[in-house]
Amino acid sequence: MIDPDGRTVMVSGANRGMGRALARRFHADGYRVSVGGRDLAALRTAMDGLDADRVLAHRFDAADAGSGAEWVGATTERFGSIDVVVNNAGTLDDSSLEDLTDDALDSMWEVNVKAPLRLVRDALPQLRASGTGRIVNVASLSGLRVKGTFAPGYAMTKHAVIALSEATKQATWDDGIRVTAVCPGFVATDMTAGFGEDPATMIDPDDLAEVVSTVVALPNSASVARLTVACRLEPHF
Repeated sequence: MIDPDGRTVMVSGANRGMGRALARRFHADGYRVSVGGRDLAALRTAMDGLDADRVLAHRFDAADAGSGAEWVGATTERFGSIDVVVNNAGTLDDSSLEDLTDDALDSMWEVNVKAPLRLVRDALPQLRASGTGRIVNVASLSGLRVKGTFAPGYAMTKHAVIALSEATKQATWDDGIRVTAVCPGFVATDMTAGFGEDPATMIDPDDLAEVVSTVVALPNSASVARLTVACRLEPHF
């Protein structure tokens, strides 16, 4: 396992839900943590109680093409390195096939696909310099299968996230970078609160964060390219 001491992780969308759980877990493991989101006050509240010397909260808007580079620059200036990038920020429109608008699809494509691509490219020099760089792209089981009529546009973008992860893995393997597409089922977060599901039957964000932190700490010789985490029987996963 890789010792997290002295390593820096960036987590987007860390003000709540999975992002908050991931950032706090990485901090507990000993990483220096840089969190990005649109609401700085919410980010700081989400990181309340952590060692301030190992935390940076910085504005990151997934829909703003330039904010990722600014965040990467600020993280490098503060901590001197970037070893892990976690693309967690995402958005969902659960419109049906007939009701899905171009604007809704464009918004999901911008946040769920283009923003992770940009952040990966912005951080690549630092990840390459690490020698054990890690990229985690939070996709979904919806990126591996379409479940009935649920959110076809969202599924389209999460399929693309898995393709992005595979393409990045192929392009950066020789640089010591390992890429994981995380594909969870329903996670008990604000995003899923309106789905009519019992939170007790969903994946706990802290449990998901524990699994991800383990994968990120594996050596280069034990890469996990795709991590599926289900909260109910999935016949194919």
